[in-house]
Amino acid sequence: MPIIAKLFTATSLSIIVSACGATDRFANIGKPPALSAIGNPTAQAGYKPVQMPMPAPQVVSYASNSLWRSGSRTFFKDQRAQDVGDILTILVSISDRAKLGNATARSRDNADNLGLAGSLGGILGTDFIPPSWRAQFDPKVATNITSTTSQKGAGSVDRSESIETNIAAVVTQKLPNGNLVIEGRQEVRVNFEVREMIVAGVIRPEDIGPNNTIGSDKIAEARISYGGRGQISDVQQPRYGQQVLDILLPF
Repeated sequence: MPIIAKLFTATSLSIIVSACGATDRFANIGKPPALSAIGNPTAQAGYKPVQMPMPAPQVVSYASNSLWRSGSRTFFKDQRAQDVGDILTILVSISDRAKLGNATARSRDNADNLGLAGSLGGILGTDFIPPSWRAQFDPKVATNITSTTSQKGAGSVDRSESIETNIAAVVTQKLPNGNLVIEGRQEVRVNFEVREMIVAGVIRPEDIGPNNTIGSDKIAEARISYGGRGQISDVQQPRYGQQVLDILLPF
């Protein structure tokens, strides 16, 4: 009974949660999914500034009667992203392929025999064994134990992923050593489906190309997300009740 009560309580809570989440879905029936408003990424809920180990700061010095500044990359002003709020283009190129195969086989056979010969076997066979069993009793093989076990396993992984696209990102933070924290978000709506891409990470200004672009392979602590939301994505997801049962059921 306690298990049934717990299952009933969990099911009731899942129905209530699904009903609360379905309220917004009912209000959006027949409407395309809304796009997110453009805003300051640092003002969004859950945003946390990046903290990483930094070298000791160095004092920038100017030589007398010289236009050259210590630490400058070029003589003229650099048009590439270098400060908070600047924009640069990220060339996202992901082509991953993994193929793994494993196979295991194990077997074991055991056989143990225990016999009681001589007078002890005769005493056991005549005095302690019931008459109806004596014809089948052999004191030389009083105990016979055999066991056999076998196990086989096989597994394989064959995965291939490829993403080729460009996205503009904004510099959200400049670290003390000059590295830049960037974040870019792109949303494209086609009919009733929204495709969303998010790119974030830490880059070096030296890796930014002359045309103010940088490859995704040069982003440290890269976080790249590509997905969608809408009617098609909603149909591909299991229902809330099925997700709850997948968590609760032990079999």
